[in-house]
Amino acid sequence: MVPPVQVSPLIKVSRYSLLLLGLLYGKTRCDYLKPIAEEERRLEAEEKKKREELERIAKELAEASEDTILK
Repeated sequence: MVPPVQVSPLIKVSRYSLLLLGLLYGKTRCDYLKPIAEEERRLEAEEKKKREELERIAKELAEASEDTILK
């Protein structure tokens, strides 16, 4: 086996500094996108409620039209 090679301190510092910069960028990006995603989820929930209500009404109307005496 070949013995491990010493890595330059400059390379080590640059790697860790870029890692920290990436973590900071990810945190700021997440903080930026989080409210947008919450708003989208809220709107989707409202639309789902409306859609379910319309489906319920349509189902009730269909059941009401089936149960008539005039068959």
